[in-house]
Amino acid sequence: MGIKEDVKELNDMILNGKMMEAFEKFYADDVVMQENSEEPRVGKDANREFEKKFMENIEEFHGAKLNATAFTDEGDIAMNYWDMDITFKGQERKKSSEIAVQKWKDGKIVNERFFHS
Repeated sequence: MGIKEDVKELNDMILNGKMMEAFEKFYADDVVMQENSEEPRVGKDANREFEKKFMENIEEFHGAKLNATAFTDEGDIAMNYWDMDITFKGQERKKSSEIAVQKWKDGKIVNERFFHS
C-alpha cells in the first residue's frame, strides 16, 4: 500500500473506535509525537502510555469527524483535519479541532505533531 491507502485505513480505524489497534499497526517503534509546542514524546512505548491515559480520561466520546486530508507532493507527509466532541472525566463537554501532521516512512508514522485549541 501507499501512503494514501495507509492514511485512509488509519483514519477509518480511528473513526471505528480502534485507536490503539491503529497505533500498533501504523506507528514506528521510534516515533516522535508532539502536542502543539510541548516537549516531544519519543518512542512507541512512551506514546502508547500517553494515548492510553488520554483514552482512560474520556468520560464520554460524542463523535469525531475527519474534515479533510492532504498530502505533500513528495508523498511522505499527510495532514488530517479533525473535529472532536468529547467529555473528559470531571470536565464539561468540549468540542475541539485539530490538525495532525504525520511524516511517514516505510508504511509507518515516524513523526506526528498535533496542532489544536
